[in-house]
Amino acid sequence: MNETTIDSVRQKAEAIYRTESRRVFATLIRLLGDFDLAEEALHDAFRAALEQWPRDGVPDNPRAWLVSAGRFKAIDGIRRRSRFDSMEDVADDVEAIADESEPLDDEGIADDRLRLIFTCCHPALAPDAQVALTLREVCGLTTEEIAQAFLSPAPTLAQRIVRAKAKIRDAQIPYQVPEPGELPGRLDSVLRVIYLVFNEGYSASSGPALTRVDLSGEAIHVGRMLVELLPEAEAMGLLALMLLQESRRVARTSPSGELILLNDQDRSLWNKEQIAEGSMLVERAISSRRFGAYTLQAAIAGVHAHAASPDATDWNEIVGLYDLLLRADPSPVIELNRAVAVAMRDGAEAGLALVNAILARGDLDQYHLAHAARADLCRRLGRNAEARSSYQRALALAKQEPERRFLQRRLSALAD
Repeated sequence: MNETTIDSVRQKAEAIYRTESRRVFATLIRLLGDFDLAEEALHDAFRAALEQWPRDGVPDNPRAWLVSAGRFKAIDGIRRRSRFDSMEDVADDVEAIADESEPLDDEGIADDRLRLIFTCCHPALAPDAQVALTLREVCGLTTEEIAQAFLSPAPTLAQRIVRAKAKIRDAQIPYQVPEPGELPGRLDSVLRVIYLVFNEGYSASSGPALTRVDLSGEAIHVGRMLVELLPEAEAMGLLALMLLQESRRVARTSPSGELILLNDQDRSLWNKEQIAEGSMLVERAISSRRFGAYTLQAAIAGVHAHAASPDATDWNEIVGLYDLLLRADPSPVIELNRAVAVAMRDGAEAGLALVNAILARGDLDQYHLAHAARADLCRRLGRNAEARSSYQRALALAKQEPERRFLQRRLSALAD
């Protein structure tokens, strides 16, 4: 191969790593029975791909090739360590690696990913550990990204993940989807994890881009699997919420990557198929009468999605839905979102009073969107000095570049 072809193959291998690595990893855990061994095998497989694919070409089924390569690399590693272990121990370790005689297909890999999710969300693990481990192992987020999502120090998150993996190993937590009778009780943790993954994809916690399409797409895909497996109201509600939010993704940024607020978006760019599917799921979830916070959030997103223009938005209905949501799932962030909705219904002064009360409690002092909301309401009221101060506070806390540029533009406009 010439240099251009080699570079092309390497770029394709890197793209496959970005899109397929966690799927391959999930299958390797099933075959190898150990998180750390599977992680090592995954990286060995991709190193082998970077060496062999430029010479031999990209295989027809890269996932299966990578799984097979990772499995054999793990066996080779065990045998290389044989000089330090008894031959009987080595034979036992190799024998423990699952047989790969059955062909791998997309459905089998999807099953492995579902097994991995339920393993990471096992009730023997603390709730925070379940979420952190799933974000790291299922979706491949870095420790730093997870720490940002949790507003926790990165070393704390790293130790949480290490302890969770040790608990799975020492307690011999099974790598399997729970039996039907166990599924409902195990669902809440899984939904929470999927929601956090989607949020990281829908609005990245840091970095150069507003969104991470791979993560939001991953969350929606796993959400679909869950609804097929367990069509409970809140599973449908969460999938509906993700679809309705994702329907606006293309309109949320300009061609140059600048942030566009909801009221300024070109609504003709919204994905009508996702809106229709999400709305149908909301109706199904509500009709069950067993819905909760995810379904209520989806209903709010549905009101926005069906408004032909910003002026056509039914803010009274949105405030009413937030009232229900606060009773179902009270939190400062939901209270902040309700305050913004009240500002749209009753005026900026009414909304600002609510935002000021939230910030006065100190609940969201480190949350940049709370200060950005206050800044915007002050700007609308002509209280420019207060707006400038809140925009500066929001800018100091924001980690995402499009948001930082947006806040800087608002500051510059105030100065002008």
